[in-house]
This record gives sequence, C-alpha cells and structure tokens, in this order.
Amino acid sequence: MDKSQRCNKDTNTNIGFCLLPSELIQNILFHLCIPEIIRMKLLNKYVLTTISDQSFIRQLNNGSQRDTWIFVYTRRWRRDNGVLHGFSDRSVRWFKIPLAEILTGDIFPGEELYLLTASGNFLLFASNTHCGIIAVDLVGKSVTRISSCPLGPRGTSSWRRSGMKLVPDQSNPSHFRFMFAEMVNNRPVLFTYHSHTATWHTKEVENNPINRAFKKNSNVFLSLSNRPQESIVMKVEDDGSMLNRYPAILRPRINQEAIRQCPSSVGFSRNDLESQLLHIHGDEYKVVIRLDRVDNSKMKKIMKSLEVWEINSNGEKWELVSKAPSEVISNKPCGVMMGCLERRLGVIRVALMTNHEGLWNVIWLDYDREKDKWEWIPLPDCRFLQGSNMAGISFSSGLTFSL
Repeated sequence: MDKSQRCNKDTNTNIGFCLLPSELIQNILFHLCIPEIIRMKLLNKYVLTTISDQSFIRQLNNGSQRDTWIFVYTRRWRRDNGVLHGFSDRSVRWFKIPLAEILTGDIFPGEELYLLTASGNFLLFASNTHCGIIAVDLVGKSVTRISSCPLGPRGTSSWRRSGMKLVPDQSNPSHFRFMFAEMVNNRPVLFTYHSHTATWHTKEVENNPINRAFKKNSNVFLSLSNRPQESIVMKVEDDGSMLNRYPAILRPRINQEAIRQCPSSVGFSRNDLESQLLHIHGDEYKVVIRLDRVDNSKMKKIMKSLEVWEINSNGEKWELVSKAPSEVISNKPCGVMMGCLERRLGVIRVALMTNHEGLWNVIWLDYDREKDKWEWIPLPDCRFLQGSNMAGISFSSGLTFSL
C-alpha cells in the first residue's frame, strides 16, 4: 500500500469515526487510558471538542482516578534523556511516554535524571548533575524545577523511596505536596514542599506521645530507618495543608519468634547459598521476600515466599498480615531485585524489578485486604528494559484532566 492509499484509508477511518453518535464516541473514549485520549485530541476538531467537554472530563476523571499506574524510567547510556514507560492496571500494553519532548528547554544539556516517585499527573526526578528536584506534569506537559531543598543539594543516593511521599492536591490537580523524613542532628524532621506556594516547611517530631488509636487511612507513613529488631517510622496526619499538624514517631518491633523466622533488615539480610531475604517498605507496610538459590554455578534463584507485614494499631509492633500462596508466586526464576510498595484503595501493591540471566523484568502483585485475595498482575513483555540502565520505578494513582 503506497502513501496516498494509506492517507485515504486514514482519512476515511477518521470520517467514519466522527459520524458515530456523540454518546457512542464518549463511551469508546471512556474505555481508553489518558495517554490514548491525549493522542485522540489530534484526530480532528470534532473529537477535540468532545474530549474538552467539562461533563465528559468529570466522568472520565471519576473513573481514571481509580486507575493504578506503574512507571519505569530507563537510560541506555550516561547523559541521554532517558525513556519513560507506563502501564495501567486496565490497559493491555506499555505506553512509551515522550518525556524528552516535555523536558526539552527545561533541563540543562547532559543533565542526568532519576525517577524518585510519582502520583497523579506528577513525577518527581532527582537531578544527579545539579543535585536538585524536577517535577513533571505528564498531562499538562509542564516542568518545574523545585527550589533548593532545606538540607542543601542532594544526589540520587541521598533520597530513600520509603521515606518520601508525593500527594496530589485533591482540590487542584495542578498542584501537589512532596514530603520526606530525615534524621537531622539525630532528631527526626519532616520536610514538606507545597507547589502552590513554591515553599518548603520544616517540622520536628512532637514531644507528646502519639494517639494510640490512630486511623491509618488518614495518615502518611514515612520510613526513617530499619534495624534488626526495630524500625523507626514517622506518622503524619494528612489534613490537606499539614501546616498545623506535627509528626510523631512510631517504633514498631518484631517479637523474638518472628525475628528467628524473618529477621528485619534493609536489602538482602543473608549471604549464604541457601536463602536470602529482601525487605521493601512503603506506607505502614513492608514486604519480606525469601529467595532460594537453586543453581549455585549459574546463580539462579527462585522466589520461595512473599509476606506482607503491617504496623499494628498502637504503632508498637510489626504484625504478619498475609503470605502469598505458592500458586501466585509460582517459584518463578528471578535475580537481583529492587522494588516499591504502596497501599491505596484497600489494596497493597508490590512492584519488583528482577534480573534473570541478564534479562530484566517487572513483577506486579496485588493483595486485597478486604477480600483476602492475592493477584499476580500480568504485564506485557518488557523488551524496552533490555540493554538499558534502570533509572527509577514507581507506582502512581490515575492520571486526570483539568477542568
């Protein structure tokens, strides 16, 4: 088929689509993800008008806000712009998101970025070159260089995923709050950046004891440190502005029997050839993964078990919530692992990066607490990871359009 024939075919398809009733067109669009709808805007003026209708946007946002996205950022060599891929729990393919186009003109030549975290329309990147933070609005296609961190310039290694949180402003999707916890002079301190004022706020932990009957869904939990028997977690009451609330410290411990069965540590806790443990923290949970090496000559490993632990209601202990059934983890081969964890809408989500015999892959597991149900989310082939260097992975809530 030559170029003229393809053009005629595309034109006929566009015209045919626009002849459909507007209600049917909207129903078709409701089944698409936001990146697909953004591309549909370019189809013609009629579709653009349909997508721009405020009633349509409200209905679309109501559904898409419940979506969960996973973003993976990779680079093939140093000082390239990198490539961002995203996958939604109701899509069937990875989306290649043109991040370089959004960043053009807003970053310095050769600037190296690492994906820190994401939520809603926003992604936060750490600049290794200039040790700053860059916020990217995927839908609005805007870039903001966040003013200097109160602790001074910080490179990628200075940020800890489980000690930070990005929270979109529910009343204004074009703004967000970025929180991170840090030990300063041996005292835990909360740092919060408010995008609508472009200012940082700093608060030390309150001296008063915490409310022992705290409501978990109304709090933000930031992990400060994790030791063999005790973790230090900052609890922040999320009142929207958080200007009038002070953080508190939880010190959940694991009882001696649990320690023997599952020691608490960061990363792999054992170096023997029989078993290794990996701990991933997020919100008020942690996931403990036990790996078994089944072929010492090839360093082949399989996932033997995966457990979810939770801070109990008074903040004093880690309690076992659930262990993934064997049919879910399926003894799948895996290698070096890193990952992220989040709790949202009653579901605990775990993403793991694996490397088996030089091939990278992504594993996505969901645990629904109310239904006590585990689910392995099938992902399309991750060929885009091969030959690339990992530059960050993060879950995110659904993308939305501004009214």
